[in-house]
Amino acid sequence: MTVSAKESEVEKQWWVVDADGQTLGRLASQIATILRGKHKPLFTPHIDCGDFVVVVNADKIAIAASRAVQKMYVHHTGYPGGQRHTSFRDMNENHPERVIELAVKRMLPKNRLGRRIITKLKVYAGDQHPHLAQQPKQLELKYK
Repeated sequence: MTVSAKESEVEKQWWVVDADGQTLGRLASQIATILRGKHKPLFTPHIDCGDFVVVVNADKIAIAASRAVQKMYVHHTGYPGGQRHTSFRDMNENHPERVIELAVKRMLPKNRLGRRIITKLKVYAGDQHPHLAQQPKQLELKYK
């Protein structure tokens, strides 16, 4: 018999991830797994089973030198001719938190559940964060 988790049964934990020297895509995929709850034995696809993740040192994320120039973030303002392009290098200088947030967000479901899950991700450029009261545990990543 398959057991489906209920929202009230899920125990949520807090994790801290140090992004210093981590590869962007590998880090984002592991964070998305934790946020979604796929690491738990009671994973249920339509329930928010995941944990909270705090990422520190987002400004020290690693990416290939050529990729820093080639990778482009595109958004549209909604007006004619309103397509805007930002390179990875510019985005990492101005908004280093957004680089990780966008990478993780694009690995989550594109529905109400995905929008709710992404709110459990907290990203900070420096090594300090205001979530010490939640007593987060250090998350050991598979890839370095």
